[in-house]
Amino acid sequence: MFLIKLLRNWLTTFGSYLFLMGRSFSRPERMRVFMKRYVKEMSQLGVDSIGIVLLISFFIGAVICIQMKVNIQSPWMPHWVTGYVTREIMLLEFSSSIMCLILAGKVGSNIASEIGTMRVTQQIDALDVMGVNSACHLILPKIMGLVTIMPFLVIFSSTMGIVGAYATAYVGHMMSPEDLTSGMHHAFNSWFMWMSIIKSLFFAFIISSVSSYYGYTVEGGSVEVGKSSTDAVVSSSVLILFSDVFLTQLLS
Repeated sequence: MFLIKLLRNWLTTFGSYLFLMGRSFSRPERMRVFMKRYVKEMSQLGVDSIGIVLLISFFIGAVICIQMKVNIQSPWMPHWVTGYVTREIMLLEFSSSIMCLILAGKVGSNIASEIGTMRVTQQIDALDVMGVNSACHLILPKIMGLVTIMPFLVIFSSTMGIVGAYATAYVGHMMSPEDLTSGMHHAFNSWFMWMSIIKSLFFAFIISSVSSYYGYTVEGGSVEVGKSSTDAVVSSSVLILFSDVFLTQLLS
């Protein structure tokens, strides 16, 4: 009985989500207004996240390099193994999947709380009364803005992770920069970079659309807005993990 009720609730939520996305992906009524909001959302959701992306990626790249050197490198292995493994981890998983999980907490809660606050203060109802498609007006710029800027965040993350690895070579003297460079160049497959970018596009859509849904459908007051922000982050993170498994198998 519990499983049937849970399945029914899930199907109801999923149907409501699809209906909201159908309303969101319609032609904007005023293209000039849409473009202004699109640029604003790119700045607010993406550009403002560059700092935390660079900071986390730098230290994660340094930590991965140190861990590989200390725990995996041995006299029986080539000296370039540490650089090679660091590059593969940054490209294949961290810069796309793990970074998007981190951004789900920052960006997802931002989107859900912003739209949720507009819902409980009846600003969305006012838009509907004026004949404006509130779903398209509020949600579409956020989805398009985050999907547009996410590939750049992935590239910045991969680059800064490699910079962090080189910091351990030049500053920490964990290994020679020549050995690290040899590992970075060894058997490089450019498709891995494209695969990371493609995955990030799907993750960006999940973060923006799911968070917008939870904010748009919130009912009640400020307490419910906080709960919707938490639900948005949790749901986005779970969906990112599930889709990561599927996309990795599909693209590999």
